[in-house]
Amino acid sequence: MGITGSDLLVQSLKAEGVDTLFGVAGDHILHSLDVMVDNDFRMIDFRHESGAVHAADAYSRILRKGAVTLSTTPGHANTIPALANALHSEAPIVNISGSADSNNLGRGAMQEFDQIGVAASVTKGAWAIPSPERIPEYVSLAFRTALSGRQGPVHLTIPHDFQSAKVSGSELQRFLPNDYGIPKRVMGDFNQVNRAIELLNSAERPLIFAGSTAAATTDPKCLTEFIKKTHIPFFSEDSARALIPDSQKYSFGIGYQPLNQAAQKLKEADVVVMIGARLNWLLSHGKGRSWGEKPKKFVQIDIEPKEIDSNVQIVAPLVGDIGSCVSALLTSMGDEWSAPPTDWTEAVSSKKDANIERMAPKLQNNNVPMDYHGALGALRTIIKERPDTILVNEGANTLDITRSVIDMYKPRKRLDVGTWGVMGIGMGFSIAAAVETGKPVLAVEGDSAFGFSGMEIETICRYNLPICIVVFNNSGIYRGTDVNVLSSDPAWTCFVTDSRYDKMMEAFGGVGVHATTPDELKRAVDTAMDSGRPALINAAIDPAAGSESGRIGNLNPQSKLRKK
Repeated sequence: MGITGSDLLVQSLKAEGVDTLFGVAGDHILHSLDVMVDNDFRMIDFRHESGAVHAADAYSRILRKGAVTLSTTPGHANTIPALANALHSEAPIVNISGSADSNNLGRGAMQEFDQIGVAASVTKGAWAIPSPERIPEYVSLAFRTALSGRQGPVHLTIPHDFQSAKVSGSELQRFLPNDYGIPKRVMGDFNQVNRAIELLNSAERPLIFAGSTAAATTDPKCLTEFIKKTHIPFFSEDSARALIPDSQKYSFGIGYQPLNQAAQKLKEADVVVMIGARLNWLLSHGKGRSWGEKPKKFVQIDIEPKEIDSNVQIVAPLVGDIGSCVSALLTSMGDEWSAPPTDWTEAVSSKKDANIERMAPKLQNNNVPMDYHGALGALRTIIKERPDTILVNEGANTLDITRSVIDMYKPRKRLDVGTWGVMGIGMGFSIAAAVETGKPVLAVEGDSAFGFSGMEIETICRYNLPICIVVFNNSGIYRGTDVNVLSSDPAWTCFVTDSRYDKMMEAFGGVGVHATTPDELKRAVDTAMDSGRPALINAAIDPAAGSESGRIGNLNPQSKLRKK
């Protein structure tokens, strides 16, 4: 009995350890999808392709393995923003799209467009499979590319007729993972390890900053040992939060200066160790007022050679696997190691303590209507009481304030947009987290951000997933009080006043709650997470709360919008 191209695809994916798929069914991928479902793959079918890719993004980060998405012709176009975000978040996704039959391509085939050209700029690689017999070869290429070096998404296009074509499976064995392998531990240069040790040993004001690559590849225990041994203050991107728990003595939270007073000490540092982090906009590209006038010496650990010296000179570059390089540093330090001067570590700690003291009354208020801090004070307590909870977070004010006040206690439990800034990740991330763990997920959403993927609550209810969504509803993008002085249209920053997102959840069979105080909010979230049922809490936030993200109005002198 002959096999088909779809059978080859199934066998190739199984060889890579794939058992779960995310996507949207459509004509040009149906043959493969039918065969996959017959072979015990779990398919999570979304309402929009971007949600499926966002789910694969989170799934790959949680499991630290490749994830697979399926789409068809025009649906592939819907994946592009999510693939771009996955590229910046270093998520190893294999995005597979069907297309029209190969003999009609270039002839005005149904829903035809340049899938490869569209995907090429937002992936590590994009290929059209040239014949059905070569499906195993290209699946192997896709996974190797996605998982090696700096990880990221790739794309494959499979014409519909290739999926149903009768083929030989003789070439399959040649492309199994055990044969091609993916190097997992690429050591950095020994001389540079010693150079990094020399710099750290001489540093008077050192800091460590961890990024998304560290989150994906580093053993938290090894990094914790490194921090405890060196006593160097530790900051991170959101993706790397709680690699060192926020409650740990030398952990100082997010390294984004506008949101964390302790991060302002970057200006005074003399040696900065970048562990799988990039000197991008989040860190002002390593230059300018954010870094002060005192010169900095950088140690940079990165799997990608081209990242070195991209913005500033790196005195001690360590190119290699992040975990291996950290282990090499730890081993080379020996048993005798001098901690940085106590006046430095105490100065950083005092910034952290002052910020905690300043924020405490804001987080404890029970104002009606709620402000962001009062509502987040309630959620902050929930995460402390339930440290295994995966927290998904997106929005403008909702994102910024949440990431600055909610402590994380365990690694890889916080999922947000990362450094690229796309909206609409919330529901996809939440679905993936719930599918993989089977445990309650808390999604904290701005009302604007929720609008980008809100229809996926139907997916949540259809699969009966234990997801509690909290929508911070202030009736606007930044606030709900702006007025259009030029016409009768509402201000472009404003939504329908007093919207009831909780009723949407009820319409699909989930639990909806309208909360007007922090106390009500905490009770509703606790109840929802205890129940394990899909739930949405509409948290009524003061429409005047919040501020313009990015000072958009101030940048345009003609704008009627001004930061209040």
